[in-house]
Amino acid sequence: MDWKTLYKSKLTTAEEAVTHIKSGNRVVVGHACGEPSLVIDAMVKNAAQYRDVEIVHMVAMGKGEYCKPEYAENFRHNSLFLGGSTRKAIEEGRGDFTPVYFCEIPGLFRTSMHPNVALVQVSPPDAHGYCSLGVSVDYTKSAVECADLVIAEVNTQMPYIMGDCFVHVSDLDFIVEADDPLIELKPPVIGDVEKAIGENCASLIKDGDTLQLGIGAIPDAVLLFLKDKKDLGIHSEMFSDGVVELVEAGVVTNKRKTLNPGKSVVTFLMGTRRLYDFVDKNPSVCMMPVDYVNDPYVIRQNDNLISINSCVQVDLQGQVVSTSIGKREISGVGGQMDFVRGANMSRGGKSIMAMPSTAAKGKVSKITALIDEGASVTTSRHDVGYVVTEYGIAQLRGKTLRDRARALIAIAHPNFRASLAEEFERRFHTAL
Repeated sequence: MDWKTLYKSKLTTAEEAVTHIKSGNRVVVGHACGEPSLVIDAMVKNAAQYRDVEIVHMVAMGKGEYCKPEYAENFRHNSLFLGGSTRKAIEEGRGDFTPVYFCEIPGLFRTSMHPNVALVQVSPPDAHGYCSLGVSVDYTKSAVECADLVIAEVNTQMPYIMGDCFVHVSDLDFIVEADDPLIELKPPVIGDVEKAIGENCASLIKDGDTLQLGIGAIPDAVLLFLKDKKDLGIHSEMFSDGVVELVEAGVVTNKRKTLNPGKSVVTFLMGTRRLYDFVDKNPSVCMMPVDYVNDPYVIRQNDNLISINSCVQVDLQGQVVSTSIGKREISGVGGQMDFVRGANMSRGGKSIMAMPSTAAKGKVSKITALIDEGASVTTSRHDVGYVVTEYGIAQLRGKTLRDRARALIAIAHPNFRASLAEEFERRFHTAL
């Protein structure tokens, strides 16, 4: 049977496709902006037919209605990275959180977390019957490969991106056609604090370096101060619209990369339609599964790899908290440690933790004597390289605890330096 005939035989509606999900199934949902909204809406509408369906994914960019209290008997969310629509379910006991490095999720699906159903969104097939997973390859590809049943939303607005990111029509069990805008991540508001942090981070970046960037105002602020750089490269779990500007300005060329030269390597994308149009059929963009992109032993093959991530809190030892506020889980480790370790092993690499010096409208210092009770350390003091705030740069790697504390106090907000200095004197039995 030719693929076009096969494709037509698998066509169905979202409402009919989700009837094949059974009570007790583990359902893995495509990641972030690759979430298949039409199919998920149909699944939620069909909730009365389910009991104890486990919904597994990382960042949820959609409505997350399966986390609502009224669906507690129908769905239970197992989060691999908490987001705005899912935190409350975990806090109130209607969901669970599984700590895991981003690069290890495909391995979980192949072993202890076998998916019964994968709900994914793909591009229309090419002339050979292959669909691109578009903006979400990461763990989504392995979910398709491992699941007993694959329900695919084939969206005409999903960009056809190149790399190791294709699934054939024959790998899909049910196909639901759509022509809907993708979920977009609007550009963040970048204030004076973020600009100062971005400028400090940019001062650590040299011509020819390869960048990993996280999500949010600080990574985007860094990009504002790179316009005078030359031949930068991208090897990152994700990027957004700001990278498009640097490519168009001739700043990002990938020419000096020691791994995959000429290619911006990435595992998922979050941005606006401008980004999605840029990556569509663009041979300079290579989408790969997360167990390749985020593998520290792959990352290290990029010389001069600069990893920039944000965090919640850093103590005077250099312990970094990024996933919780005290006992409250707010996100997940994602790829932070994957890239911290990869950057540390890269020849000429640098690992940077960037954050505003305060939180709660200036009432709380993010550089603290001790991390909050119950908080989980994301990046250990053995792994941390640079910490950056709007007040400067603290280089910690290879430094004693005493020297680390001095460097961190120097970049804390001035309102908190005196109290931190008092802690320094108590701990180290000497004046700052």
